[in-house]
Amino acid sequence: MNVLLFGATGMVGQGALRECLLDPDVGLVETVGRTPTGVQNAKLREIVRRDLFDYGPVAAELCGFDACFFCLGVTSRGLPEADYHRVTYELTLAAADTLVRLNPQMTLVFVSGAGSDSTERGPLMWARVKGKTENALLRLPFRAAYMFRPAFIQPLHGIRSKTPLYRHFYAVAQPVLPALRRLLPNQILTTEELGRAMLVAAKRGAPKSILEARDIRRLIDSPAA
Repeated sequence: MNVLLFGATGMVGQGALRECLLDPDVGLVETVGRTPTGVQNAKLREIVRRDLFDYGPVAAELCGFDACFFCLGVTSRGLPEADYHRVTYELTLAAADTLVRLNPQMTLVFVSGAGSDSTERGPLMWARVKGKTENALLRLPFRAAYMFRPAFIQPLHGIRSKTPLYRHFYAVAQPVLPALRRLLPNQILTTEELGRAMLVAAKRGAPKSILEARDIRRLIDSPAA
């Protein structure tokens, strides 16, 4: 299986990249982003581009993929709605429109977030934009498309968030995370578990197109995972 990975330098993307490189069923991982990953692996190929809205110059390098894990995103904190919409909706659809044309048999996994608003009419700006993005992706003619809505994500294996506020929060919360995972097993997922769940969805599919944290856990807890 050949996997295309957007956002491989972010916290979730780092976890997805690690699991792809460890999976014997994955023959090639190609990352797309504005900065290199810094990872060296025979299975890894990288496309580094400043312009993530136009893929014409690299279209030939985006062909022949079975799955795309779209982990690229930004926090809405401090962003006007127009800016958040451009980075979350417009950038995602620019990539997806290109990929569905080049790889119509591809499975797409989009990392969204708990609370995303499928009605696109709720009071929370970020949730409306995420819901609009999900809806647009589900209308595209991919072989399959899955919207992952994790809640709390615990970084493992030395992975760190790129957002300073989140890094501080994880540092403070680290001592109590094991207890929280026991109390809230369906709300806290690790970066490793998210990466494994993406691979399961790409290989075997999932029972629904929008997966909340508990549904993501069921994917990786299934006997064949």
